[in-house]
Amino acid sequence: EDFHNLIFKAMMKDSLNSSHPVSSAVQSSEQIEEMFDALSYIKGASLILMLKDYLTKEVFRAGIEVYLHNHNYGTAQSDDLWDSMNEITNGTLDVKKMMKTWILHKGFPLVTVTRKGKTISVQQEKFLFRVEPENWTSDASYLWHIPLTYITSRCNFTHRTNAYLLDQKSGM
Repeated sequence: EDFHNLIFKAMMKDSLNSSHPVSSAVQSSEQIEEMFDALSYIKGASLILMLKDYLTKEVFRAGIEVYLHNHNYGTAQSDDLWDSMNEITNGTLDVKKMMKTWILHKGFPLVTVTRKGKTISVQQEKFLFRVEPENWTSDASYLWHIPLTYITSRCNFTHRTNAYLLDQKSGM
C-alpha cells in the first residue's frame, strides 16, 4: 500500500508540465543532484516493474543476469541494461527503443480504450493534470511504446496470454 501511495504521488508530480524526464543530459553537478529526486526513483522503479511484467519474470531475470555478468566490476550506462534485455529477447522486441520512450519523455500517457462490438481500439495521448501557463510546452509529438496486457473469457488466469505493444497514437 505504501508503494502504491508513492507511485500515485510521483504520478501527480509527473502529470504537471513542469515535470522532467527520468534520464537527461547534464552539464553541471547541480543538474545531477536535481535529477535524483523522488520522481526519478519512483517512476524508474515503476518502469522496471512494467518491463518485468511485460517480458515475464523469467526473461527479465535472464536479462538482469546478462547485464550483471557483462558489467561485472565495471561501469555501465542506462542503455547497457536495455541492450542486455535485447540480447535475451533475440530481436523479438526492441527493449531499448521501448524504454527510451518512457525515460526520455516527461509525464506519462493516458490510454483510452473503446469497444465497438467485438472490436477494441486504443489511443494514447499525454496526460496533463493541470496546465501551468508559465511552464507550457507542446508535447503533441510525445509517443510512448506502451505494453498492454489483457485477458479475455478464453484466457487462463494463471498466466498472461495476450499482449499488445501500442507504439503508435492509436491501434486495434
